[in-house]
Amino acid sequence: MKLLTHIGLGIGVILLSSCEPDEKELTSENDLPFPIEIPAGFPAMEVPNDNPITRGRVALGKELFFDPILSKDRSISCGSCHQPEFSFTDQEALSLGVEDRIGERNSPQLANVAFKPLFFKDGGIPTLELQVLAPFDNHLELDLNVVDAVNRLMNDAYYTKRFQEVFDENPSAFGLTRAIAAYERTLISGNSRFDRYFYQNEDVLNDAELRGLELFRSDELKCNSCHSGVFFTNFQYENVGLELNYVDSGRARITLDPADAGKFEVPTLRNIAVTQPYMFDGRFETLEEVIDFFASGGLEHPNKSELMQPFSISEEEKADLIAFLETLTDESFLNDPSHRP
Repeated sequence: MKLLTHIGLGIGVILLSSCEPDEKELTSENDLPFPIEIPAGFPAMEVPNDNPITRGRVALGKELFFDPILSKDRSISCGSCHQPEFSFTDQEALSLGVEDRIGERNSPQLANVAFKPLFFKDGGIPTLELQVLAPFDNHLELDLNVVDAVNRLMNDAYYTKRFQEVFDENPSAFGLTRAIAAYERTLISGNSRFDRYFYQNEDVLNDAELRGLELFRSDELKCNSCHSGVFFTNFQYENVGLELNYVDSGRARITLDPADAGKFEVPTLRNIAVTQPYMFDGRFETLEEVIDFFASGGLEHPNKSELMQPFSISEEEKADLIAFLETLTDESFLNDPSHRP
């Protein structure tokens, strides 16, 4: 009986031991979902199956985003051109890359980039993960082949440890792109005074701002024909008559269709008051200049949008319209300490 008892106890211990999870199998802090609050009026966020937004990926992505280790001469980072206080732009007409090389286009803001269908001002990149790769091979930006970037990370003891913690593997292009993209998906801006007025029914807009809203929606100005929806963009590509002959052909670079020459992405107007200068090449320093240009109707390029028609606007109306545009500034987003390196 004693032998059988011991055998029974032994089997019980083995069974209990087999039911206890191995320490490596326990869910770590890195694997936990990163908490994201979707603002009122926003659609659900689509997240690729191979890149869940976990605490580990977001934290690693943020470190990489602000680390100049990813540029050829270690002088700049993603955060150099995408600064949190400016809605992740840099307030330069054309951003500077390594060795102060001047870029080709104005730096786009990254607020709500998780909801965009295509990326870059010409829509040439289909996913956020692939977008991460583009600055590496650009001579005017990071100018560091992604293979060399990964090798640099592999030779860094800290990043080798971090990739092992987050991805259970050494640094790789897969992990690099997934981590930065996961971080960028957390950059959600939807708490402006306009949001509080429109979605939360708070009485926070003054008379001038309300007049500006009416102008924005008016049949004469037609601003909301393109700057529509919760993101104040229809995500389309338009030629607004900035040039008669475009050196940068915009959307036509991707489609190779002459009818797309001079068409660029309709930008979001969220946080527009802090993302100057404006247009694809940063030619306009102020919102007043932008409004004056649109009031002129633009130049007569054959691809110019039919919506580009001249209109009259008084100085008082212009001030009201700008006052409304300033209500789209999300101060809590711009000043969020978690966005800082």
